[in-house]
Amino acid sequence: MSNRLKVTPNDLSAFWMPFTANRQFKQAPRMFVGAKDMHYTTSDGRQVLDGTAGLWCVNAGHCRPKIVEAIQQQAAELDYAPAFQMGHPIVFELANRLIDIAPDGMEHVFFTNSGSESVDTALKMAIAYHRAKGDGSRVRLIGRERGYHGVNFGGISVGGIVSNRKMFGSLLTGVDHLPHTHLPEKNAFARGEPEHGAELANELERIVALHDASTIAAVIVEPVAGSTGVLIPPKGYLQKLRDICTKHGILLIFDEVITGFGRLGTNFATDYFGVTPDIITTAKGVTNGVIPMGAVFVKKEIHDAFMNGPEHLIEFFHGYTYSGNPIACAAALGTLDTYREEGLLTRGAELAGYWADALHSLKDEPHVIDIRNIGLVGAIELAPLPGSPAKRAFEAFVKSFERGALIRTTGDIIALSPPLIIARGQIDELIDLVRGVLRTLE
Repeated sequence: MSNRLKVTPNDLSAFWMPFTANRQFKQAPRMFVGAKDMHYTTSDGRQVLDGTAGLWCVNAGHCRPKIVEAIQQQAAELDYAPAFQMGHPIVFELANRLIDIAPDGMEHVFFTNSGSESVDTALKMAIAYHRAKGDGSRVRLIGRERGYHGVNFGGISVGGIVSNRKMFGSLLTGVDHLPHTHLPEKNAFARGEPEHGAELANELERIVALHDASTIAAVIVEPVAGSTGVLIPPKGYLQKLRDICTKHGILLIFDEVITGFGRLGTNFATDYFGVTPDIITTAKGVTNGVIPMGAVFVKKEIHDAFMNGPEHLIEFFHGYTYSGNPIACAAALGTLDTYREEGLLTRGAELAGYWADALHSLKDEPHVIDIRNIGLVGAIELAPLPGSPAKRAFEAFVKSFERGALIRTTGDIIALSPPLIIARGQIDELIDLVRGVLRTLE
């Protein structure tokens, strides 16, 4: 790396940063200039333990050799190939490899460039599928309060995080929302799936009665709602949603952009909960976050519903310039090789108990009002400062960075999701650092 990339630029004004307090950041920048395995390197030479797998995506750790090598070789061989009416071998190889580890019933893959694009692709597939079957009245989409499905118009329409929605107009029409499943008065400090709240899935029956099933195309939920602060489904909740959708002919979409590729100690959350949707959206971990890519998995009957009419005509008028980009495919194959050779897709299950014990050791620390965990994901919810929501958690974020760990905050919730290569000693280090930070907060 050139020296000029290791120092903070003199002028930070040109870059309008995403999901960032721009003015605060540019007064005191937090810059990474390198990364390896479990650590980032800052511009002032400090090592920072990655407690969030970047943004829930670097599941195999940073700068892993097989991924780096795959990208380098592909860039020198075939840098780009169009995906419209053309192909290249590596994208078909990747699709087959993904189907090999996908939940049973998922037989086809459509490539995108992000989780946001995967969600919008899945929503379009659902509506178009019903139309292809002659059910053109099924156009409504049902999301969930506090759900996060990316930042495109489809995703924020079915999403339920207020700050992501309120500035952008009326969004898509014909969208309704299930209630969220966060019940702190009943489920505080639960380990894994909470006991209470499965009955909240029955709200879907109310929504069906309101709109009539014949108008509803799909329901989309995150199996574990990540970006809103790690909301874990109550026992039996997802199966109830599956049963109601099946009863009324509604497609069920699982947004596994976060939970896919080992985060819960299984290939997908679908495997963990034993509930199979009709469509699964993924991204992030498919390439270890190294190069943007998403993948939408669909059941055979959904794919086949489009395969009608003259064979020379396009069946699904949707796609992206970079769908199945060769270098992204190479990164994904290198990632899958790393997952397989190091057993990372199931490592979360091996560490889950140790992780849970470490997280819940923070129960009696200052300001902690709830702790939630599943697989290798955790949340520490803090009491907000009166009159200053989110300020206490943001202070924890900054202090953690200064002390040598990257955490993620949303509102007054600290979310943790480290790379799957984390060692037990590094779990202790991360939790002890957070413990120390909590004791310094106002």
